[in-house]
Amino acid sequence: MATIPSPTLISEIAYPTHRETSTFAYNVCWYLGAIFASWVTYGTRNIQSKASWAIPSYLQAALPFLQISMLWLVPESPRYLVARGKIDQARAVLSRFHTGNSTDARDIALVDFELHEIESALEKDKTISSSYFDFITKKNFRKRGFLCVAVGVAMQLSGNGLVSYYLAKVLDSIGITETKKQLEINGSLMIYNFVICVALMSVCRMFKRRTLFLTCFSGMLVCYTIWTILSALNEQRNFEDTGLANGVLAMIFFYYFFYNVGVNGLPFLYITEVLPYSHRAKGLNVFLMAQFITQVYNGYVNPIAMDAIEWKYYIVYCCILFVELVVVFFTFPETSGYTLEEVAQVFGDEAPGLQNRKLEDEKNSIDHAEHV
Repeated sequence: MATIPSPTLISEIAYPTHRETSTFAYNVCWYLGAIFASWVTYGTRNIQSKASWAIPSYLQAALPFLQISMLWLVPESPRYLVARGKIDQARAVLSRFHTGNSTDARDIALVDFELHEIESALEKDKTISSSYFDFITKKNFRKRGFLCVAVGVAMQLSGNGLVSYYLAKVLDSIGITETKKQLEINGSLMIYNFVICVALMSVCRMFKRRTLFLTCFSGMLVCYTIWTILSALNEQRNFEDTGLANGVLAMIFFYYFFYNVGVNGLPFLYITEVLPYSHRAKGLNVFLMAQFITQVYNGYVNPIAMDAIEWKYYIVYCCILFVELVVVFFTFPETSGYTLEEVAQVFGDEAPGLQNRKLEDEKNSIDHAEHV
């Protein structure tokens, strides 16, 4: 219930030029929880009682109460407020988060423009049916539906499910079998991932969406290929070559660098950009359903395959990553540099917020003033 509205709310509240960073940060915060969980389990591993599993479990149950206690700090979506006719409340939210409640004429003009754009988009949405079947029957929504499924599958079927949930089996396959060492690697990997994501979050606005996706899948494919070769050589040498084992370990860290470039925070940003307000919740449902179905595959197939054919199973993911790279190259449109309403133009929709030249000129003058 939190996964669907959270990225949507972030994208709708964020200042237009900050939307990329804010939405990118949503999934990055997953690593904060992963760091906490990995090192708590590391610290309780030697407790000779039920506390070894009870402490991590109770902490996992306690943290959501902290989130609930802070819900009153979360503002309502201005698009939701406008849709309910609460224009003054929507104006207050936009003014607070986009201008700091400034009374400057240009800041007031910016809020007025954003309100007008939202109202125009909602008026247009009233004439559009909002159904899951639209992702099948309507051309401009078919591509959106395809992107929701493709990105959702890629988030879980790019090899990350193998490393995230079965890292112990991967490490066993290269001769690293000590539990303490495996937990240390897992905890260190989570810290590394968080640091990389924070760095990427700071510069994501500098790069186009397609550039990030293509860099991500190309890098993951190269890393998995080298990883597979090193694992094969390590098996031939009876797992006695520590250099090869360390090489595989290095590839895991390099792989996660590229994974975080395009398949961690970026998907939630990209999906909220390609979906109009009328279909955003439904599209996110499709996106998440694609992830959940793929996780079923990860949960049932990955451990069996790793036990049966070990490193040879990596070849499957090399092939999957190649297919994903081709799909991204030929089907993923660029969306950076647009407002949420303007992205509709990329899919052949009318841009409701730019129905006349005067409004467009006003927007350009506001944007120009901001950059100057």
